[in-house]
Amino acid sequence: MEALAEYIKTEKIDGIEYDMSPANTKHIIIQGNLIRIIGNFLRGKQCKVFSEIGVHLDEDNYFIPDITVVCDRSKITEQGIKGAPDFVAEVLSFSTYRKDITVKKDIYEKFGVKEYWIIRPNDEIIEVYLLRQGKYQLDNVYHNATEQNLKYMSDREKTEINLSLKLSLYDDLEIQVKDIFED
Repeated sequence: MEALAEYIKTEKIDGIEYDMSPANTKHIIIQGNLIRIIGNFLRGKQCKVFSEIGVHLDEDNYFIPDITVVCDRSKITEQGIKGAPDFVAEVLSFSTYRKDITVKKDIYEKFGVKEYWIIRPNDEIIEVYLLRQGKYQLDNVYHNATEQNLKYMSDREKTEINLSLKLSLYDDLEIQVKDIFED
């Protein structure tokens, strides 16, 4: 419990500071899986992936996303990221759920984050939003469908289930949804 008392992460949203609770085990596993998959792919490439790095969008908006990818290395400083990253993923938690899907999503859109993933750990679903003409559009929804789920679906329904996804920055990085949620 003493370690939890010392654990304090603070974000600033529209000038108001919010303390963040520690993530649960499932959240950390998903975050670790995704950082490993993206990090291995990006080795030797221009873009860099970060877990829980401070992102300074402006003086009123400072976030600590679960996963961040930055391709403009001039934005990477000793104090974190200065300006909009290219990609952000947030693994939803009970304490941050509402802010992640509304306020933070709107601010990421405003500052020009090209791609935003909302990862729903309990449902094992990933919503992918792409910035198009300055606005986020839901590009697709990806599921970790098990054999049990697929067993009762028609062939047509099965073709509509997306079991892998790509980071829009790299067309040759295909990620199996099951690998993100693997424990």
